[in-house]
Amino acid sequence: MSTYVYGITAASHPSLPDGMGGVGDPPRPVRILRAGELAAVVSDAPEGLRPKRKDLLAHQNVLSEAGAGGCVLPMRFGSIAQDDDTVTSVLAERADHYKERLQALDGKVEYNVKAVHDEEAVLHRVMSENAELRGMAEANRQAGGGSYEDRLRLGEMVADAVKAREGEDAEAVRSALEPVADTISVGPESTGWLANISFLVERGSAEDFLAAVEEVRRSQPHLDLRLNGPLPPYSFVEPGPGKPAAAALGTESQEE
Repeated sequence: MSTYVYGITAASHPSLPDGMGGVGDPPRPVRILRAGELAAVVSDAPEGLRPKRKDLLAHQNVLSEAGAGGCVLPMRFGSIAQDDDTVTSVLAERADHYKERLQALDGKVEYNVKAVHDEEAVLHRVMSENAELRGMAEANRQAGGGSYEDRLRLGEMVADAVKAREGEDAEAVRSALEPVADTISVGPESTGWLANISFLVERGSAEDFLAAVEEVRRSQPHLDLRLNGPLPPYSFVEPGPGKPAAAALGTESQEE
């Protein structure tokens, strides 16, 4: 039977509560596989698993319980290995890498920040900062709206100005928050966001990071910031040499 992998810990990690259930319906019992100084938190993998809310929450709950006893390298939802032997083999083969990651991430959490423009606010800001655009808009107003060509040219120039601000504002978010984090991981580009950045933060410094986020919101009212966290440090479980660690475990990774 396939093995569902929640995360990787030290073999000395405290045991999980008896009878704890994971993903699946009914929930599959969670167990520990040990290999040398490392261990994996696993369960049997249900057939046809999909990212439904119940199973996403179960995956997160197992990681939360495991994380309460020490550092865990979290696997993303849907991480499935061929069998238990595959998991323990990967732990043995990549022991040095996993031990380094456990040490590096101990006591740290992830915060993800996404930013998007508030459309009305960014248009107001662009117009207030660009005298040429204000002049064109006023000329069109005085001409009863202006010709189709004039309106089209103004619209294109405004769109270009807003686009230019996306890069500037993405860098502003990063520059403001990076100093209060240990490191960052820039997420994949998306048409929905001008910035998508994960920050690795010491638990003891979380208040400083959250205060910095609020300062960005205060000083950049044309930005809509979406904050998610604290999370297990998904974005900082580096794959190590060779194949990605997830692929080595036979991962069928699906975003949460």
